[in-house]
Formats: sequence, C-alpha cells, structure tokens
Amino acid sequence: MLEASHNNELPVIPGKRYFTIGEVSELCGVKPHVLRYWEQEFSQLQPVKRRNRRYYQRQDVLMIRQIRSLLYDQGFTIGGARQRLAGEDAKGEETNFKQLIRQTISELEEVLEVLKA
Repeated sequence: MLEASHNNELPVIPGKRYFTIGEVSELCGVKPHVLRYWEQEFSQLQPVKRRNRRYYQRQDVLMIRQIRSLLYDQGFTIGGARQRLAGEDAKGEETNFKQLIRQTISELEEVLEVLKA
C-alpha cells in the first residue's frame, strides 16, 4: 500500500468506462472497506450498483483521489472534507454557469453582427 504522502505516485487511470471496487482500491491506494465507508459519508460518491456489485466511473475515481488527498495529505476530518467538497462543487457550478453566459453573449453578438450586415 502507498504511504499517505505519495498521492502523486498513484497509478495512471486507464481509459475504461467502469471500474470495480478492487480496481479503484488499487488506483487510489485505499482499501475497499474504506471506499464503502466513504460512499456513506460523501454524497458525491454514487457508484452504479448492479447485481450487488459496484461499478465506479472515471469521475468517481477522481473524486476518491481528491477525498484521499484531503483526508490523508491535507489532514482534513471527514466533516471538513465534506464541507470543502461541497464548497468546491458550488464554485464549480457557478464557474460553469458564468462560462455558459459568456459563451451565449458571444454567440448573440455574432448573430447581431450577421443581422447588421
């Protein structure tokens, strides 16, 4: 198992669509029982469950690595990591919304220029 401070030494995430809990465990340097516990604690983690098996997607693996970094490297508690992730989600949604507005304005300005011609 990897030491907590070696998050940058985690293996590269393969280009697969779904990962089993064992694969995610190896990719993130966390035991399967810890992953199951984190699913209960972090609402962002919602792997697909089929026939009593968990299938994680790439964004789940990235989220787990982020949680691992917050808890093991940065020293956050579960509650603190949960708050940090909730704050980042809100900022991310706001940023995406602003980008969408800027893009829409730009496209409308282009339409206006075409109409003026």
